[in-house]
Amino acid sequence: MSGRPLIGISTYAESGVRWGVWQLDAALLPAGYPRLVQRAGGLAAMLPPDAPQHAAAAVARLDGLVIAGGPDVEPVHYGAEPGPRTGPPARARDAWELALIRAALERGVPLLGICRGMQLLNVALGGTLVQHIDGHAEVPGVFGRHPVKPVPGTRYADAVPEETSVPTYHHQAVDRLGTGLIPSAHAEDGTVEAIERPDGPWVVGVQWHPEMGEDERVVHALTTAAGV
Repeated sequence: MSGRPLIGISTYAESGVRWGVWQLDAALLPAGYPRLVQRAGGLAAMLPPDAPQHAAAAVARLDGLVIAGGPDVEPVHYGAEPGPRTGPPARARDAWELALIRAALERGVPLLGICRGMQLLNVALGGTLVQHIDGHAEVPGVFGRHPVKPVPGTRYADAVPEETSVPTYHHQAVDRLGTGLIPSAHAEDGTVEAIERPDGPWVVGVQWHPEMGEDERVVHALTTAAGV
């Protein structure tokens, strides 16, 4: 292909959002996501929640896909009951994003899951989640930082070969890995911080928020794969 690859990014769907004189329901996305895709050489397209049966048609028009961060994944998707610290469900978003992930995997579209997006990738492939961990979201509404160490020989390590400090804000994490996935980075406490499919099209998930930092390398690896 020629030109900048078209990268779809999933969005929130929120009620009563205020801007200017307006307070309306909105499909929204923190600006860090499209800005990061643009800096990494892609064209950003927002993908608000839609009926899951339309996911394949949406993905067919894309060169790459980002599943953005957001609320907790409803535990029913991995056969569990909600724990006391698990947030309220976002059922329309869960259904839409799971359908987007499955369509991207089936079509071979390069895929990056960010935070919730990594967790959904794991769940889509039959994995499970830890519903609460301490130490990765210390102050409500404030991103923290901690180091992550890549696993040598992985696609993530190809993009980011050294240990780095990353912006983080999550209280759930990968438990049992989904089919065909391997860990590709860990936090100091052993938490799986990145996962990937080692074979086939480029598929990576990171538990942190690259859109809140300056390191473009993971998203540049996505746009490079999407531009092939």
